[in-house]
Amino acid sequence: MDWSFLSFLQKKEVAAFDIGSNSIKLVQLRQTKKGWELVKMGIAELPPEAIVDGSVIDSMTVTNTLKELIAEHGVKAKDVVSALTGHSVIIKKVNFAVMTEEELSESIQWEAEQYIPFPIVEVNIDFQILGADTEGRGQMDVMLVAVKKDVINDYTNVIKEAGLNPVVIDVDSFAIENMLEINYPAAPGETIAVVNIGASITSISVIVNGQTVFTRAVPMGGNQFTEEIQRQMNISFKDAEAMKLGKAEGEVDTNTMNAAIETVSTNLSFEVRRSLDFFLGGSHGVNINKIFLCGGCAKAAGLLSMMQDKTGMPVEMADPFKGITVSPKDFDEEKLKELAPYFCVAVGLATRRFGDR
Repeated sequence: MDWSFLSFLQKKEVAAFDIGSNSIKLVQLRQTKKGWELVKMGIAELPPEAIVDGSVIDSMTVTNTLKELIAEHGVKAKDVVSALTGHSVIIKKVNFAVMTEEELSESIQWEAEQYIPFPIVEVNIDFQILGADTEGRGQMDVMLVAVKKDVINDYTNVIKEAGLNPVVIDVDSFAIENMLEINYPAAPGETIAVVNIGASITSISVIVNGQTVFTRAVPMGGNQFTEEIQRQMNISFKDAEAMKLGKAEGEVDTNTMNAAIETVSTNLSFEVRRSLDFFLGGSHGVNINKIFLCGGCAKAAGLLSMMQDKTGMPVEMADPFKGITVSPKDFDEEKLKELAPYFCVAVGLATRRFGDR
C-alpha cells in the first residue's frame, strides 16, 4: 500500500449528499488543526414518489435536484460520499470462528450466506471485526453489512448522471456514528441509541464503545405524521405537510393537529421501545445511557418527551454542528439550529474520505 498516495486521496475535497425520501442534504467539511470546519451546507426538497422506501423511482428528478443543489451552492468537488438506508440494507452482528481479516475476506461470501435473505449474488458484502466474544468460545463478533447491488447502482447512477464521482457509499447508521464521534465523544463503556426519523423510514441503532452493534429499520417516519394530520383534519396531504411544518396559511385547529402528532409519536415511541428491548434482551449486563434523536421529524411537537416517557431513558436532540467550527459570517446561526436535525447523516458522511475502511 502506497500510504503517501492514500493520504493524498484522503485530503481531496469531497462533497457529502444525503439523498433521502423527501430531500437531499449537502454538507462539505474541511479538516483543520482544530478539528472540522463547515464549508458548505444546503437542502433541496424532492417531490413525493421520487424515492420510496430507500429505492430510487424517478432517477431524472433526483439527478436534476442534485445538479440544482450543486449550482446553488457553487460545489466544485467532484468526489462524492453518500449513504443508503431502508430494507435493502442488512446489518447484523454475527459470530464466526476466530480468523484474520484476510481469511474472513476470502470466505465471507459463503460464511455470510446463511444470514442474508437475498441470493448472495445479488448483494455486495462488507464486514468489520468487532473483537473476540466475551464468553471465550473461540468465536469473534463481526458486524456484517449486505446491500442489494441494484440499489447501490441506482444511487451511484443518479450521482454519476449529475456529473459527480461516487467514491464512498456508506450506511446511514454508520454515518451517524461518525457524526456523534466528532460532536459527542463517548465515555468508556457508554451505550447509546440513535433514532433517525426520515420521511418514510426510521432507523434505530445502538452504539457500544463507539461501534454500531445493532440496527433496525422501521417503516414509519415524517410521512405518517402528515397522513395522520390529513386523516384527522380531512385536508390534502400538501396542506397537512404545510401544517406539520408550521407553514400553513390561515387559522389552524392546533388541538386536532397536536392530537394527530401525539398519535404517531406514541406509536413511534412504542416501536423504539420494542426495538431497544429486543436488543437489551440479547445483551446481558448492558444498559442504554441515552437516546439521540436525528432526522427532519425529530422536532415534532412533544415527540422528545413522549419517547423519554415511553422508553424510560434520557432523550436528547442531536446537534451535528455542536463540535464543528461554523463561521457566523457565512452561516445564519438561527437557520443552522432550525435545520440541524436534518443534517446528522450528511455531517457524518462529510467526514469520510476515499480509502477509509
